[in-house]
Amino acid sequence: MKFNFGHFSRSTGASGETAPLAALWCCPFRPFFLLTALSALLAMSYWLGVLGGLLPLPDLPGGAIVWHAHELIFGFAGASIAGFLLTAIIEFTGTAPVRPNTVRQLLALWFGGRLAYLLAGWVGVMPAAIFDLGFLALLTARLSGPLWRAPNRRHLAFFHALLGLIVVHGGFYVALFRQADALAWLRLGIGLMMILIVVALSRISMRLVNDVLEAQGGMAAPYLARPPRRNLVIFSIAAYSVTEFLLPGSHASGWLALAAAAGIFNLLNDWHVGRALLQRWVLIPYLVYGCMALGYATIGLGLLNGHNLISAGHHLLLAGALSLSILIVMAVAGRLHSGYRLDQRRWLLISAGLLLSAALIRGSAGLPAFSAAYPLLILLAGVSWLGGWLLYLTYAWKVLAGPRPDGGQGCDEAVK
Repeated sequence: MKFNFGHFSRSTGASGETAPLAALWCCPFRPFFLLTALSALLAMSYWLGVLGGLLPLPDLPGGAIVWHAHELIFGFAGASIAGFLLTAIIEFTGTAPVRPNTVRQLLALWFGGRLAYLLAGWVGVMPAAIFDLGFLALLTARLSGPLWRAPNRRHLAFFHALLGLIVVHGGFYVALFRQADALAWLRLGIGLMMILIVVALSRISMRLVNDVLEAQGGMAAPYLARPPRRNLVIFSIAAYSVTEFLLPGSHASGWLALAAAAGIFNLLNDWHVGRALLQRWVLIPYLVYGCMALGYATIGLGLLNGHNLISAGHHLLLAGALSLSILIVMAVAGRLHSGYRLDQRRWLLISAGLLLSAALIRGSAGLPAFSAAYPLLILLAGVSWLGGWLLYLTYAWKVLAGPRPDGGQGCDEAVK
């Protein structure tokens, strides 16, 4: 697999845009990757201020916890998914590039959803639902043609995942409108996000792991992401998510969560490729699956032993697996297709370490043994999360908002 997302915009003079603005719009992932990091910083800073009593929180439908989880899943992660898919699917299928106007429309819908939810206590949930569902619908519509017209339809799993997100997000807003349990729909959304990670990493890892192995003098392309193991994980995650939605807190959910964890640990056997595993481009994706397995194991053990560890497990999935997967994708694709080589400086490892620490600290805050230290652990986890994304934004801003340094065009990979 090659990260060669094709041309997005070859011309800047026709639009009359200034050079910096033209650089920002030359590829779909650029504005969305920047938004991902900015939303991580702003949303978490605001959340910590609310928890500390320093900032007010509007009267939100579903309450503060629901808003916090929703913005992490459909705000922060939604921006990164749009940036990745709008570029990757075009390359995977070899179809025409996405027009900048479509990207701008998606950005407007994304911003509208964030603002409308904050104002939902005054204007109701309908405006937020229109913006958020419109965002996902437009994204799906733009990608459905290339995915279905591809000769072998190898990447149709992305289309199914997007449809699932539309259904889940729609169910979430219906639950808010009816004042029902909207959090149950967000838990379904977490499962879909984990499935998306498995689908995306199975493709990305073929490049990352084999490049590292070849650089170390190994055999050309000895690593293969095996479909049977991946499909078993997808099925296990889906089975747990649906069962927990229909039978919350049941032993059946507990056993299925443990099955998902076991399947992910089995999937990690593909990654045991010797000392190459210690290289950042392999280690960080490996930690993604590690956090995912630990999250489902925590949930399963809690359900079977009568302890409420669902929050702890979900934070391992979201603050750990989800954030680390977003970080590695943006660090690789965001640089290579902006005309830069991969960044070998230490900041990426430090950023990944801070995000992993945030996940582990926040997960431990949900354990009964650490209940007395809950406020301190929440603060430490939040500060660690902020540090990780601040580091990324510091080193990625010039890359994503500035012109290409290599003379290449659009989303082409860096000229060697």
